[in-house]
Amino acid sequence: MFIFFDWTFWVFMVPAFLIGLWAQSKVTSAYNKYSKIKVAGRITGYDAARAILNANGLYHVQIERIGGTMTDHFDPRSNVLRLSAAVYDTASVAAVGIAAHECGHAIQYAQAYAPMKVRGALVSVTNFSSMFSMIFVVLGLIFSSPVLAYFGVGLFAIVALFQLITLPVEFNASRRAIDALEGSGAFKEEELDGVDQVLTAAALTYVAALVSAVLQLLRLLVIARNSDR
Repeated sequence: MFIFFDWTFWVFMVPAFLIGLWAQSKVTSAYNKYSKIKVAGRITGYDAARAILNANGLYHVQIERIGGTMTDHFDPRSNVLRLSAAVYDTASVAAVGIAAHECGHAIQYAQAYAPMKVRGALVSVTNFSSMFSMIFVVLGLIFSSPVLAYFGVGLFAIVALFQLITLPVEFNASRRAIDALEGSGAFKEEELDGVDQVLTAAALTYVAALVSAVLQLLRLLVIARNSDR
């Protein structure tokens, strides 16, 4: 019942939830639309990914099929590009765009793209901060300790920083994807436009994640300030 009387929840967390819901609906809509539109060359996500990787000298990067939907990712630890079955085997605009985007991450890693290196270095500390930031804030309230509360806020600030650094990494990967597909000469202009719409919609989820993190950080700061009174 406490949540109904916590004005910070309504002011900060509800808008964050709604923004995230809106962003997810945009990416789902774009994916559903362009997963039904086939590319003229019948190039699958795997074909597009292999061609882009090879064109950038990344012959050693393996491509694996994995389960799930929108589970596609590049794993820098094993230097493996993993594509969901719907992307790996499908010759759709959405599949090609997603595969190309993940290739963008592989290229970033190979070229030691600075924001990607910084984000990678922050993964462990971000996971810790995400798990324990609220615990320290609550402990600060329980023990009337501003030090504990502000320490929790500081931890969550790392989470917000991680989301901020994620933006250039994702936008750059999408830019690399569009450039690679356009440079191949294998796709029509309308197909490239569709890829751009899919990747733009996907990018909104990262913007929404940043906005959500900032709003939650502000909420925790307000709560910490209340513990200081």
